[in-house]
Amino acid sequence: MAPSDNKMGDTDQKIFIGKGDAPAWLTLALGNRHGLVTGATGTGKTVSLQVMAEGFARAGVPVFAADIKGDLSGISETGEATDAIVKRAGDMGLTFQPDRFSTVFWDVFGEQGHPVRATVSEMGPLLLSRMMDLNDVGEGVLNIAFKVADEQGLLLLDMKDLRAMLSYIADHSADLTTQYGNVSKQTVGTIQRQLLVLENQGGDKFFGEPALALKDFMRTDSDGRGMVNILVADRLMQSPQLYATFLLWMLSELFEELPEAGDPPKPKLVFFFDEAHLLFNDAPKALMDKIEQVVRLIRSKGVGVYLVTQNPIDVPDKVLGQLGNRVQHALRAFTPRDQKAVAAAAQTFRPNPKLNTAQVITELGKGEALVSFLEDNGTPAMVERVMIRPPSARIGPITPEERKAIMDQSPVKGKYDTTIDSESAYEVLQKRVAANAATADGSGGGGILGQIGGIVGTIFGTNVARGKMSTGQVIARNVTRSVTNKVVGGVVADLGKSVGGSIGGSVGRALVRGALGGLLRR
Repeated sequence: MAPSDNKMGDTDQKIFIGKGDAPAWLTLALGNRHGLVTGATGTGKTVSLQVMAEGFARAGVPVFAADIKGDLSGISETGEATDAIVKRAGDMGLTFQPDRFSTVFWDVFGEQGHPVRATVSEMGPLLLSRMMDLNDVGEGVLNIAFKVADEQGLLLLDMKDLRAMLSYIADHSADLTTQYGNVSKQTVGTIQRQLLVLENQGGDKFFGEPALALKDFMRTDSDGRGMVNILVADRLMQSPQLYATFLLWMLSELFEELPEAGDPPKPKLVFFFDEAHLLFNDAPKALMDKIEQVVRLIRSKGVGVYLVTQNPIDVPDKVLGQLGNRVQHALRAFTPRDQKAVAAAAQTFRPNPKLNTAQVITELGKGEALVSFLEDNGTPAMVERVMIRPPSARIGPITPEERKAIMDQSPVKGKYDTTIDSESAYEVLQKRVAANAATADGSGGGGILGQIGGIVGTIFGTNVARGKMSTGQVIARNVTRSVTNKVVGGVVADLGKSVGGSIGGSVGRALVRGALGGLLRR
């Protein structure tokens, strides 16, 4: 079907992206083979991202995109048929039809969108270590904290839970060292200081309940179009490591939770990752290997990942090789390093004998791009110079009033807006300390019922030495442990359900998530 056969240019199988000597199509069935949008600042990357997002949404594919500058928010409002836009559309054989797309705004800080939260246990020790820039020793101690929490059934939901758990392992370092290795109070202190830095960056708002249910991203509207989920990231970008780790966590959660989909006729979700170079900056090799694994394998879950950055050399070769759909906007070659980057970018395309790719990259005007999408057999098409079609929705940011009106009509309004502070590691450890203190000063007496009550209050036992327990305490502890062994799984599962359901799945898998969700178990 030619672009002129359809007002919007798209077909049931393809998205019309632009036109040069021939139309440029992105095949929906190959949309989960990932992609890359690159170019210097101000050359049109955001418009290309919006065109692709609109095409996927029209096809019924939910979209998630990080919005660094606020420009992408215009996708939620009807576009304007300006003379320039109408002319550009007409030159491509399109009849421009203004449109808007159902949008949900998200914001880690809860200011310009619905809050986005995860529990500490869902994030896991590897990503937390990355977020806090810990060395190998610090990461090892953090792993011990997660392991002990797992063994004792202590839920790590928010920052105060993690702080309490770190204090606990510091206080019991002598006991833990023989089983897990050295746990120095100095290292614990270093982690606590890094947690304070993370809190000052706003990380404390990210950890807690109710945690995000990823199915809320996988929605279509009443017209069958995919919902466009926009992460407001202007403030989040002030903490680049927090931003990159958060989006990496989302990818790992998608990989963990979604079933195998093979090669569906269209993606289940398309994920746009702006400023993607932050994902790879100073990442340790173990994390790089896992990132490459996620990108390579998440395709089979029906998820398309599109990285947006300035230059292809920002992306490691192993990941770059997984990105089949390419849009390259202009690059400037003012310095020897720039010239090297242009040459490297040109080499990532399948050559076209009609084009000097490296030269054209420096000559592209605003809104022009070199594109190469996967053909039906899965091989990259020859690179073509095209003019990107105009978006149907507004180009540029929306007003605060427009944003508020959209949030008031949001399908998740009220679900995440109020923080829930459930009983978790912090509260349990506080009760344990209080019960032990009461036992130590004799106020925990009161007969066998008092002793049982004190032990139950500590949930999983007592710190009183075995040889110093009374007969009643020994009997009570044994009874408590017997009952606990039978019901602890159900108690933890019920507690998980009571705090919003999101932690229940984590408990079922085990509180220690490992690197990027379940990948360490694969």
